[in-house]
Amino acid sequence: MHLITGATGFIGKKLVSALQHKGDKIRIVGRNPQTNVDCEMVVCDFEKELIPQSALNSINTVFHVAGFAHDMRDADKIQNVYYKVNVDATVKLAKLAAHSGVKKFIFISSVKAGGERFIKRCMDESDQTDPKDIYGKTKREAELRLLDIGRKSNMHISIVRPSLVYGPNSKGNLASMLSGIESGWFPPLPEVSNKRSMIHVDDLVQAILLVANDCRANGEVFIATDGRPYSSREIYTFMCGTLEKKLPSWYVPKILFNIASLISPRIKYKINKLLGDECYSSAKLEVLGFQAKKSLKDMNETDF
Repeated sequence: MHLITGATGFIGKKLVSALQHKGDKIRIVGRNPQTNVDCEMVVCDFEKELIPQSALNSINTVFHVAGFAHDMRDADKIQNVYYKVNVDATVKLAKLAAHSGVKKFIFISSVKAGGERFIKRCMDESDQTDPKDIYGKTKREAELRLLDIGRKSNMHISIVRPSLVYGPNSKGNLASMLSGIESGWFPPLPEVSNKRSMIHVDDLVQAILLVANDCRANGEVFIATDGRPYSSREIYTFMCGTLEKKLPSWYVPKILFNIASLISPRIKYKINKLLGDECYSSAKLEVLGFQAKKSLKDMNETDF
């Protein structure tokens, strides 16, 4: 039997569906009771409470998907929540799992745990720096402590770092961008030849299952992408095609974005997120046999 935390979230729902399709027995963990699930559920809010030991009874594999991210409040004011959910709850769950005889623990981390870019090429798992933001810091601390637990126990522990994940009902910047293009307020982006890595949620789920079932993945960290970096202009173009909107013949010059970034650090940050590089390599995962089946150019409107 598998235990899945964060099972009612964007990635968790897809993982639950994939495992149920295989006929596997699962037990899910969520913050709120769900009436529309056809499997055993444990209600637990990692921000407020510890998961009961009984939740690990008869569990063979834990997929720890739950985490705290993308909170729009000042991160400095809620650091304790990031640490409580991303680090403390993760470590306590892993220790409880090891004590309960769980054989495998798969942690869904983030490429943000790898730190800031410092090279021209796409970063891989060996290109590790200290993360600057609280989300990346807490994910990295959780990774290190989990790997230590793995070395001191017989439990197989593997870590998956997804790049930007998209798919049906996804939220965040991609969904906002698509909505803005559809509404007509999002400006046509210039081609600046930046590189951004992404992965469809269905491919991410397959990567997670691959790592869980390959003994070579024990004690390892894997970056997950679809293997093809995209420029922000390409993403914009693909979204116009998805919406069946004509690609504008004009674009906002890069120099205007440069000028706007001088207004405030917050605007500069957003522009860097929009036009900067966030490129990662999933070559290590591909050695296990992973190959993404979906790419951004193949998507339709329901995939955002």
